[in-house]
Amino acid sequence: MTQSELESLKYPIGNFKPKESYSADDIKWFINTIELFPAKIKQAVTGLSDGQLDTQYRPEGWTIRQVVHHVTDSHINSYTRFKLAMTEDNPTIRPYDEAVWAELPEAKSGAIELSLPLLESLHKRWVVMLKNLSPEDVNRKLYHPGSKQDMTIASLMHLYAWHCDHHLAHIVNLKKQKNW
Repeated sequence: MTQSELESLKYPIGNFKPKESYSADDIKWFINTIELFPAKIKQAVTGLSDGQLDTQYRPEGWTIRQVVHHVTDSHINSYTRFKLAMTEDNPTIRPYDEAVWAELPEAKSGAIELSLPLLESLHKRWVVMLKNLSPEDVNRKLYHPGSKQDMTIASLMHLYAWHCDHHLAHIVNLKKQKNW
């Protein structure tokens, strides 16, 4: 497998690229993507066998099962980051080692039914918060020590909308490749 093919499997929708500024339509698009994601990922994994769920979407990548648990873990962290940004002045968020989290027993071998309902409930609550943000709120800042940059709530929404589509593409593309 060439480096280009591997990169395409790793980033099927491309790398995340934040914008300089965000319009009200951008914000609506991000919220809509986040709102629809739990149903889309549930649809993508419904009917898959344990063997299929334990298939890596790329060499040295996570299994579909790990992706399902990862997005739930990631979005729990994201929701907390949004809450911190809304209630504190430019808070420093705490990074976590997502690769290590993906190797924990419940992420590596736990039933996806442990995460799907949690993801659905979390996104419902998250979307209520996002839909009630004012134009001033979306410009509130937080500091991400991993990337060593300030981010706005708008850029964080963009990142997590991308994150939804990014991991959904991993699953959908693998299913197409395997003809499932």
